[in-house]
Amino acid sequence: MTSENIEDVESTEKKSTNFIEDIINKDLESGKRSEVVVRFPPEPNGYLHIGHAKSICLNFGMAEKFKGRCHLRFDDTNPIKEDDEFIQSIEEDVKWLGFDWGEDLYFASNYFDKLYERAVFLIKKGVAYVDSLSAEEIRKYRGTLKEPGKDSPYRNRSVEENLELFEKMRAGEFEEGEHILRAKIDMESGNIVMRDPALYRIRKVHHQKTGDKWCIYPMYDFTHCLSDSIEGITHSICTLEFENNRPLYDWVVDLCEMPHHPQQIEFARLNLTYTVMSKRKLLELVQSDIVKGWDDPRMPTISGLRRRGYTASSIREFANRIGVAKANNMVEIAMLEHCIREELNQSADRRIAVLDPLKVIITNYPEGQVEEFDAVNNPEDESKGKRKIPFSRELYIERSDFMEDAPKKFFRLAPGKEVRFKFAYYITCNEVMKDDNGEIIELHCTYDPDSRGGWTEDGRKVKGTIHWLSIEHAVPAEVRLYRHLFTVENPDGVKDKDYKDLLDPDSLIINKKALVEPSLKDMKEQYRCQFERTGYFCVDKDSTSDTMVFNRTVALKDSWKKIEKNQG
Repeated sequence: MTSENIEDVESTEKKSTNFIEDIINKDLESGKRSEVVVRFPPEPNGYLHIGHAKSICLNFGMAEKFKGRCHLRFDDTNPIKEDDEFIQSIEEDVKWLGFDWGEDLYFASNYFDKLYERAVFLIKKGVAYVDSLSAEEIRKYRGTLKEPGKDSPYRNRSVEENLELFEKMRAGEFEEGEHILRAKIDMESGNIVMRDPALYRIRKVHHQKTGDKWCIYPMYDFTHCLSDSIEGITHSICTLEFENNRPLYDWVVDLCEMPHHPQQIEFARLNLTYTVMSKRKLLELVQSDIVKGWDDPRMPTISGLRRRGYTASSIREFANRIGVAKANNMVEIAMLEHCIREELNQSADRRIAVLDPLKVIITNYPEGQVEEFDAVNNPEDESKGKRKIPFSRELYIERSDFMEDAPKKFFRLAPGKEVRFKFAYYITCNEVMKDDNGEIIELHCTYDPDSRGGWTEDGRKVKGTIHWLSIEHAVPAEVRLYRHLFTVENPDGVKDKDYKDLLDPDSLIINKKALVEPSLKDMKEQYRCQFERTGYFCVDKDSTSDTMVFNRTVALKDSWKKIEKNQG
């Protein structure tokens, strides 16, 4: 059996969202398949990232659309790098995204006995052999894209000798790297993958599932296709880098004479600007303490995005909008930001925070008096109602909302200028107080008692509206402002530079002098809101009873709309 030609599917009569749906529709209509069974097969050697989220949404989405099943299968064939922590995090992320594998949770290690039997079967057929070349020698013998490889001097060992050596490998009689089991295919193949690929290697490592039963472990290309076949997977959907491996996928399934032959289909992986997706690089960022763990909000991991305030629905929407392509491309991170911003604009409460406080004294406001103003919780959703905000004689405003020598088009507070304090009164600045270094430390202002609620009987209007907080009632907060982790759009594409040299030293700015309105006191982790005129924020797990901690999810400015307009 050979691989299906998956390129010529555009002409299917039934229109679909993407070419993978076209293939599945065609298979179901022709009777080639009677059901749809797909899988998401992560290796538990790290946390999942936004690229995996795309694959999760695709695979589970296909199962849902065609009323089939999607398996969650851990490719746990390399115990050196794998850990139960990663297994738990992967399960949590998949569930958080809104998907359920039901009873279909599997591990490649479940099949180690069957895989070993198939390896022995290949040896007996004369299409697999134990090679004793070193790793360096194997690389030299493999050849290049321009030069064919050459046969290993051990390639023609007898079936009996190969069986004996392979059994001794399993029994632990050899050291790591001393022997490997290889497929006997074609060392002159134009596809380097088919030049006698490795099937088994010696790894004298304890496995989290099988313990010390095995000291040889199957390679990914041998394990993956056989696991698909054993589980009855109909469509093995993977990313484009496995396109060259498809002939090997088919070769293993066919030569092992498996009763069920899945179809491998490749799609373009997600490449996101200002981001790296390599697990190796993400692991290095964590281990080097460049970021503060896998869930650092600057990381593209699902747990990092969750901690930053992204919702599962916004990530699913992002995956839906970018679609499924056959060719690799780069997706603007602004589109991801647009998806969460669009959702939070509709759902998030509005709250007041002052990040860089400047003291204001309303000199004609009665001392000791406190009154409350109604503030709309969300102008996009009337059902969210209103809340009370306390107002007093001494207030804080944003330092950036005042200029001593303001230009003509500066409509916020300045000496002699009147502005509207949102929800409250019209305020006029009368005097600027400075310290010995000339630093502005306080503003003396007056208010118009007849402008309560932001309007006056004489109908006068002001152009500037700013937010404020009562000093007496303000709650201390730590606000973490995040920028892109890298300074360039494509860190992987910069030649002659290590990707770590492209990190933004200001990707995290911690503001410990911020203040928020009292309604935010003791809000629970993951509570999301919009700080008026500042951006969208969520409560971080580091919050304590003394200090609330907020992560900025995304700024108010929507750069994606501008990009989209220019592209259109």
